Amino acid sequence: MLMALAAAPPSGLAWTQQASMPPPAVPGSYARVNGTELHYEVRGNGQPLVMLHGGVDPSEMFGAPLVEMAKHFKVIAIDARGHGFSKDTNAPWSCEQAADDVAAVLTQLKIDKASVMGYSFGGAIALQFAIRHPDRLDKLVIVSAAYASKGQYPEVRTAFEQMPAMADSIGGEIAKSPLGKKYPGVDWPTMMRKTGELNRQDFDWSTGVRGIKARTLLVFADADFIRPEHIAEFYKLLGGGQRDAGFDGSLRSPNELAVIPGTTHYTLMASPAVTQYSTAFLAHQIVL
Repeated sequence: MLMALAAAPPSGLAWTQQASMPPPAVPGSYARVNGTELHYEVRGNGQPLVMLHGGVDPSEMFGAPLVEMAKHFKVIAIDARGHGFSKDTNAPWSCEQAADDVAAVLTQLKIDKASVMGYSFGGAIALQFAIRHPDRLDKLVIVSAAYASKGQYPEVRTAFEQMPAMADSIGGEIAKSPLGKKYPGVDWPTMMRKTGELNRQDFDWSTGVRGIKARTLLVFADADFIRPEHIAEFYKLLGGGQRDAGFDGSLRSPNELAVIPGTTHYTLMASPAVTQYSTAFLAHQIVL
């Protein structure tokens, strides 16, 4: 669900040296929710859209993708607890708790309903938001996230299993990297330990996925760390891929699937196609 770190040995931290976009320059705000303080930023105008970053590095989502989406929507960009500029607690992380945190931030902002777009870890949070808070959701965009742990390749599962034991060494290297300087308040060893503990848990949210009523767009890389058969099954759980759509397309599912060529899980958010497809989907209104 998270970053290149999941699929690479800890000694290969070249990703921390990459010239990713800096955090947004405009100061954000803090919301006191569920025992902690979450940092968020509001950008743009229009229909509300919550954007949820992937694990470890919020700037992947809150750099160029945020700027692009804010041209079309009122974006509420939320740092998950323990990430970016948000505070943390001693409690373990869960996608369920993070989804409740999103709902609490929206309540403080007096936003009754919003679309939600999440990448990787943020995609899992967005999926839980759809399951746990369906009345608060307009449209849903899931980017490179699985609905069950079995959807990830075995080597990814193994990397997460090993991560807590290596948290101090990995976190120490990140703290000295450009990423560490962007987010100086993060306790990197603790982040890596909690990241591993969260992601090594088995999960299967297929029952909840079947119950999602909001229009949904799934976006994946063609070389994702999620198995292609799982991607197809995810779309089928949402009602897609059941039959031919007909010559005029009238029999197609209202939900959509995009597989971006020439990308991986770790490069997907750098592709302009992600924001292009997401913007078109979120702006489109179906007339029944």
